[in-house]
Amino acid sequence: MNQVTHDNDFYAWTQEQAHLLRTAQFHQIDFAHIAEELEDMGRSEKRELESRLEVLIMRLLKWQFQPNLRSRSWQLTIKEQRLRLEKLLKENPSLNSYLADSLEKNYQLAIISAERETGLSSFPETCPYSLTEIFTIEFLPTGI
Repeated sequence: MNQVTHDNDFYAWTQEQAHLLRTAQFHQIDFAHIAEELEDMGRSEKRELESRLEVLIMRLLKWQFQPNLRSRSWQLTIKEQRLRLEKLLKENPSLNSYLADSLEKNYQLAIISAERETGLSSFPETCPYSLTEIFTIEFLPTGI
């Protein structure tokens, strides 16, 4: 029978490693791959933060720069992204310190998405919204 490894059956490997940890069989644990997977999990949370922030900012831009196309759907998407970001940050408070640094990078990506969806190319060079505004449930930017 083949030995279960990180590379040949990831799911079985995770179950085996969890069992080894729970039963304190430390001499059999694949520490290198466990450390790698833990780092990947952390990066995944950070990527989710960035992705949701990008979508939220893009929707705020669309709301501001396409006032004649505003809809309840857009408003609900903005609200949903805020609530999902709030939940993510509550579950991972250390990500709060990353928000300010990631704002401009994610703003640049949000512009690309907004340009693709709207056909417009007149968005501000820097993010016109503060983090406080971005996370304030009631905040919706006014038209251009």
